Amino acid sequence: MIQITPQMRLLLAIDPVDFRKGIDGLASLCRQALGTDPMSGALIVFRSRSRRALKLLVYDGQGFWLAQKRLSQGRFAWWPAAGHGTSCRLEAHQLHLLLWNGDPSRAPSAPMWRPLTLGA
Repeated sequence: MIQITPQMRLLLAIDPVDFRKGIDGLASLCRQALGTDPMSGALIVFRSRSRRALKLLVYDGQGFWLAQKRLSQGRFAWWPAAGHGTSCRLEAHQLHLLLWNGDPSRAPSAPMWRPLTLGA
């Protein structure tokens, strides 16, 4: 089981990938196309060309986890447009929304870091 926490670094690969790729192929893609180390502990999300499936790749210190979600009907509606780089960051609540085929860009949330004020 992959636990998604607010402290995790979550990356979304913008361009679709060939879903015949396994762990080694996706890890290589992280290094070459995304410019990130797949062993850094970041969770990387990939989508299929058809937008019917997502793959999540993460390294836990001992090995890689690879999870896939394929929709039984329809396609994932939201995905960032190409031209904004090769990847984008997500917050944990945005990834949860994406996995349920929601729109993370429309998910209002409080800022992650807020200055605390001391009471009088």
